[in-house]
Amino acid sequence: MNILINNEPHDLSVQTVADLIAQIKPETPFAVAVNTAFVPKSAYENTMLKDDDKVEIVRPVAGG
Repeated sequence: MNILINNEPHDLSVQTVADLIAQIKPETPFAVAVNTAFVPKSAYENTMLKDDDKVEIVRPVAGG
């Protein structure tokens, strides 16, 4: 499956956001959005991914 992660193409064998997180193991803490929609951690298992989805994995930034 071809997915854009933070605007970089990836060819991964995943079905859900939980599968994606398990495979790429981002540094914590982080937040996930799929096609610009925030995905709460409680929904990772039920959020299905499909070809050409755009996933953003972002880390909080301290400062002000």
